[in-house]
Amino acid sequence: MKAMILAAGLGTRLRPLTNDRPKAMVRIQGIPLLEIVIRRLQFFGIREFIINTHHFADQITDFLKDKENFGATIHISYEAKEPLETGGALKKAKAFFADGNPFLLCNTDILTTLDFYAFFQYHKKNKAMATLATRQRATSRYLIFDKKNTLSGWTNIKTGELKMARPVAGKFQLRAFSGLHVIDPALFQYFGKEHRFSIIDTYLAAAEKSTIKSYPDDNSIWLDVGKAPAIEAAGKLVGQVLKNNVKNMFRD
Repeated sequence: MKAMILAAGLGTRLRPLTNDRPKAMVRIQGIPLLEIVIRRLQFFGIREFIINTHHFADQITDFLKDKENFGATIHISYEAKEPLETGGALKKAKAFFADGNPFLLCNTDILTTLDFYAFFQYHKKNKAMATLATRQRATSRYLIFDKKNTLSGWTNIKTGELKMARPVAGKFQLRAFSGLHVIDPALFQYFGKEHRFSIIDTYLAAAEKSTIKSYPDDNSIWLDVGKAPAIEAAGKLVGQVLKNNVKNMFRD
């Protein structure tokens, strides 16, 4: 199984820590965020990665070279002019997923003890176009799912903006997206001509005809370390995130 790690962001919410380095190279307990994500995914047997870069991109490539790619096969997708957001980054890396197999997509600023094996098995069981890890947490933007965890829409509760992909019969759920995806390459058929775009609109377009699922994940550790105040809390979690307690491994 392959994985894409998003590491091209400017890290504006982490300034001044990102004034001289990419967000992916911000260190928690001396360990760069990028290394934490790679090592976590390797616990689940993932050995082939593509990483998008932009801000201080050379620092990431130099770091990976120094670490000998952690024994993995790692490709770089360099976004020269500007970060392309999640949708644009994935579109640029499309050729990497030409084997047609589902893959993981992760943000470099998310620390989590999510069981990626269970996440992937849930995706396969539901035969979804994409599966999104979600949580019950306070935010301004929510994905809307029906009672069967099928994506139906998106809303910003602060502005009142609402985008519906399909009608919801009966009860609905508001779930916060965790920045973790399992994606079938068939999703690329819903990409437009834009080079830089959000993946959420793509999911909504796909949800009109295909199945996009929520993977409810309310029991694992999850922390967005994209903001400076979270760095201190993150220091207390690194050991738990990196603990190798995985019972099931991905197999080719």
